[in-house]
Amino acid sequence: MTDFQLLIMMPMLVGVVIFVIPDSMKIIKGLIALIVTAVTLYLSIIVFRLPSGAEAGLYSLQSIFLPVIDKFMMLKVDGLSRLIVLFIGLFGFLYAIYSISYLDRSQTSKGSVKAKIPPYYYSYYLITLGASFGVALADNLLLFVALWGLLGLTLYKLIKGHDDESSATGKKTLILIGASDSILIMGIGLIYISARTFNMSEISLFTNTKIANIAFLSLLIASFTKAGAFPFHTWIPDYAKDAPASTSAFLPASLDKLLGIYFLARICTGLFHLTQWATLLLLIIGSVTIIAAVMMALIQHNYKKLLGYHSISQVGYMITGLALGTPLGIAAGLFHLVNNAIYKGGLFLTSGSVEKRTGKEELGELGGLSKFMPLTFIAALVFALSISGIPPFNGFYSKWMIYTGIIQFGTGTGIANKLWMVWLTLALIGSALTLASFVKLISGIYLGRRNEQLGEVKEVSFLMWFPQSVLAVLCVLFGIFAYNWVIPGLIGFTHVGNANTFPGLWPAQAVSILILVSIIVGFIIYWVGTLKTRRVSDSFIGGEKLQEELSYSSLEFYKTIGTFKLFGFFYEKAKRKWFDIYHLGKEFVLGLNSMLSWCHTGILSTYLMWMILGIAAMLVILIV
Repeated sequence: MTDFQLLIMMPMLVGVVIFVIPDSMKIIKGLIALIVTAVTLYLSIIVFRLPSGAEAGLYSLQSIFLPVIDKFMMLKVDGLSRLIVLFIGLFGFLYAIYSISYLDRSQTSKGSVKAKIPPYYYSYYLITLGASFGVALADNLLLFVALWGLLGLTLYKLIKGHDDESSATGKKTLILIGASDSILIMGIGLIYISARTFNMSEISLFTNTKIANIAFLSLLIASFTKAGAFPFHTWIPDYAKDAPASTSAFLPASLDKLLGIYFLARICTGLFHLTQWATLLLLIIGSVTIIAAVMMALIQHNYKKLLGYHSISQVGYMITGLALGTPLGIAAGLFHLVNNAIYKGGLFLTSGSVEKRTGKEELGELGGLSKFMPLTFIAALVFALSISGIPPFNGFYSKWMIYTGIIQFGTGTGIANKLWMVWLTLALIGSALTLASFVKLISGIYLGRRNEQLGEVKEVSFLMWFPQSVLAVLCVLFGIFAYNWVIPGLIGFTHVGNANTFPGLWPAQAVSILILVSIIVGFIIYWVGTLKTRRVSDSFIGGEKLQEELSYSSLEFYKTIGTFKLFGFFYEKAKRKWFDIYHLGKEFVLGLNSMLSWCHTGILSTYLMWMILGIAAMLVILIV
């Protein structure tokens, strides 16, 4: 087998084989999955180092398939697919390490994790991994859509089953993803009508005809649903809340984002040439996604659901970067895609560590864990600063590139270009609100007083803190060394050109040194101040001693956000699911069903009347 065949087929075949191993031998299945993911990580590095030129970029899986379908098995390796494959391999390996301990029933606290372990977890995990590699490498749209659809099924199976709420979430996810896949198939059919080929490398359509526009919108819907962009995002917060943390990190936070935005990049930089209206549409969706999701995150008290909304908000930045259509914008969108997968996956891992040790998911039930889980706290703090766009971490660098790309985009003459200040302002507001919500998360879980009801809490095992520590280190390295090493080495030149030629890039290394020096000086000043002998007394207010039990939760401040009249209006509508496309669709179907039930009375004369009216309507249509 070639490296490509092993990369795609090996994890899928092993995943199928270990179905026969009972779930009671979960450790053995976990070790098998760990070995397979280690091999796929090695193979993904090999694929990443392959040449990506037009002559060397096409490969085939033909040696293991029937000759009649060889033409549908074409793969293409370019800068974009190499980037996605590398990080699929990395995340697959790290999350497999984490899962071994996270899913270990003997270490489960309060029974919360035990209850959420889906059956045949590792089988579906490996099938998902292999299919994801195939999606990233497929050049033929039929192969692409087959593997893309398989990922919708495994997404459902990796949450289904532990209670009624998770089953409902799984059904919601399956219906939304399945519906978008159906629309994707329609779009692919329209592309074939226009281009007479299924190979993405041979397709280049202009969005100036009715068929091309419908095909473009069909593919956008599939991409947005997978990545979680507004208004097709509503499955992600529920999935993040009800799924195991390892599953949330693996799929909605990492692989679904990588593949959804990867497909969007294919749509915007290869399959279609965007017109002004298409660019404007993408920028509007990107900006609305940023603001709507971060506003919902502010009022969440379940920390996993909060992370789910932020997973959506960050997609808006990626869409904005790609929509700009400039080399800097595309590079910024792809770099933010990678950065988001790193820190968002890490945030879900740290949330799983907290859930593992405490059995709690509500911020109001936690607090003061930094002393008892220091490694998890440090990693979570790094991830929170990264996603909030604080220098010198990677999230700041990619957001800075997006801001710079928007300003550069504003020099154009189109209507979307003239509104550059709107896109920039909304992106900046989104970053500020992200920081505010993560102050809430960090203070609610790790700072303040420890909830005495938690009992004994200790740091998680090596297998759980090691993956999140690796991701935290990457957040630092990808921020400090972005300019000289990371962007030139990772972001494929095929699509974005030489990254070092972009204007306005942030000198991360010099500023990082200054930040480090200021931190060291601050610690020195603090240490010198503690050398003095001082008297310690009880706190008091108004001449009375402050009771130790009294404390003020930072969560109280965020409760006031919903009391603002404008915000309260939208929050109330969101609570009633006005913006949930799944709920609206369900209500429509149920209403239609009620109407049909009303029509079917069981009375023969009524049926005869409907038949006559139907025939009359057909005659009118034929005559007209």
